[in-house]
Amino acid sequence: MLRPLALVAALALSSAATLHAEDLPPIKRVIPDQGKEIPLPDRQRLSGGVGELKKLIELHAAKSRYAADIQVFVKALDFALRFGEFYDEKDITKDVAKANWAMNQAKERLEQLDTHPWTTQKGLVVRGFTSAIDGSVQPYGLVIPEKLDLTKPAPLYVWLHGRQSKGTDLHFLHERAHKVGEVQPDGFIVLHAFGRQCIGFKGPGEIDVLEAIAHAQSQYRIDPERIVLMGFSMGGGGARSVGAHYTDRFCAIHAGAGYSETAKFIKLKPENFPPAYEQTLWGVNDVPGYVRNLFTVPFTCYSGDKDGQIQASQVMEAVFKEHGKELIHLIGKDTAHKYHPDSLKEVLALLKESVAKGRPAEQPTLSFQTRTLQYNKLFWLEALALDEHWQDTRIDAEAKGKDVTLTTKNVNRLRVTWPALVKGGGTVTVDGTVVKVSAVSGKGPATGAELVKDRGVAGTWRAAKAGDDEALRKRPGLQGPIDDCFNSAFLVVEPSGTSPNAKFDRWSKAEAAHFRERWASAIRGDLRVKQDTDVTDDDLKNYNLLLWGDAVSNKLVAKVLPTLPIAWDAKAITVGTTTYDAGEHALALIYPNPLNPAKYVVLNSALTWRENTDKNNSLQNPHLPDWVVIGFDVAPNQDVPGKIVATDFFNEQWRLKP
Repeated sequence: MLRPLALVAALALSSAATLHAEDLPPIKRVIPDQGKEIPLPDRQRLSGGVGELKKLIELHAAKSRYAADIQVFVKALDFALRFGEFYDEKDITKDVAKANWAMNQAKERLEQLDTHPWTTQKGLVVRGFTSAIDGSVQPYGLVIPEKLDLTKPAPLYVWLHGRQSKGTDLHFLHERAHKVGEVQPDGFIVLHAFGRQCIGFKGPGEIDVLEAIAHAQSQYRIDPERIVLMGFSMGGGGARSVGAHYTDRFCAIHAGAGYSETAKFIKLKPENFPPAYEQTLWGVNDVPGYVRNLFTVPFTCYSGDKDGQIQASQVMEAVFKEHGKELIHLIGKDTAHKYHPDSLKEVLALLKESVAKGRPAEQPTLSFQTRTLQYNKLFWLEALALDEHWQDTRIDAEAKGKDVTLTTKNVNRLRVTWPALVKGGGTVTVDGTVVKVSAVSGKGPATGAELVKDRGVAGTWRAAKAGDDEALRKRPGLQGPIDDCFNSAFLVVEPSGTSPNAKFDRWSKAEAAHFRERWASAIRGDLRVKQDTDVTDDDLKNYNLLLWGDAVSNKLVAKVLPTLPIAWDAKAITVGTTTYDAGEHALALIYPNPLNPAKYVVLNSALTWRENTDKNNSLQNPHLPDWVVIGFDVAPNQDVPGKIVATDFFNEQWRLKP
């Protein structure tokens, strides 16, 4: 359940200490909740057990494909001890018992590794996988009916849980091993996603859902045409946003309660709106900006008639009507923040109908909508370049045989993978321009007809030609903002040297340490970290890089700076014609890595949504755009890394805007 937010005064700058010689003030975490101390003998015993299990796993299981199934229990214990995640108010020994259970589970699975019986177990099953983002192990739970034939492809219902600020790894694992949950499976498997615990299934939490599904597909025969996404409260908000972003992965989407956007949900008045760039970034997760995608699969909402979160579904009803559609919104009578039993039966009946039909993969009429190339695909349509990011972007498509008609908005490069067109050739009519397309050979997601706007003739389109793509432009997976670095595999690179600017040096090291702590406690993983002198060619190939430091302290910063659109030396940061004293400011930005343009480089920025956003999941959105000049006259706090002196998005060619 969402924690209420009393006004968004919490988003205003905290009165913060100035950066002088004193230490920077500590930043108090919001999630997970701070727990209670357990008896010292229990702590010592559990801590020793964690250390011993790590050694045994390294010796006997590190290379096993099932290692993560063991490591999730060890990590759960480790994090519970590190961050004080023991919560039982009446009897703390109950949480100690959970820890003992987790330790015994790890030992048992380690002993059974050769036969790994849990991989064929039915009933309540806990599994784990290694996330590509940070290399951490993440858990998920399964409910597998005893009578389900696992030799045949099975439908998968993905359940997203509600807000659980105390629902850390240990408590999630224990619950998933002992409780079936809201949905009782009947002829299908239920997957309970962890979503990195309590971040609204956004950013790394969204990727966690996709990674958990992919792992389950690698372990069980899952029918890819019959995957359902559903959730309640925070999970309802997550089902809306994940579903709107990745609509074509599901045969049906259902959202109970939760939120659909930011401003209306927290009752934010225009006079209290945050800066324009932050409002723009609401567009990453605000579902109304992606609503047309949801017209392509069955989408339903549920609310209790006495639940304040009925607002989320009412917003969706209104947006559907704006587009000439009607939302199926089921309402539980005399019900607050839960499912009415009759309504849940109705929800499950509707989902069962959708599962019987399967995913509508080749429907001839599509309406794609986005605001960013981060989410650029709907079935057989892909946007590859935009006129301008963060504007309403659409592709409406109709296919008849080998011919496709498209109407676009804010798109200047796209790909069509309509099967009949790809196999036999035909025509694509884009905004009135008829383009002949030959059959396309080859296989894979990039196989299709690629078209671009003709710059020589305004408003016309032509087939894309080899060599006519700009070397540097915003493209899918390389479009920003800063937080997008942390949605795929990344490496933190800390400096081996010291900056000549003492304030910057102190600030950057404090922010790097804060990021380590915040990522572990709130995002539930330990970062990959190296010093600049230890980074290899393989690291450059495989990872986005987050570089802390400046050109003096970090050798990789020195290498990438000359090709960046913002200049920075020991004396000044120069943005266009404006300069800032380098002794009093830091530069943070995201950019295609000059050392490997297929990956990002980020300078001096952690997650831009900080602790105060954790008070309400609807606020856990990117808060800063592509580049920022940060002043040291405000200390890092729960809202900002310092004073936001100047900030903006780069243009579509990764250059400064006028």
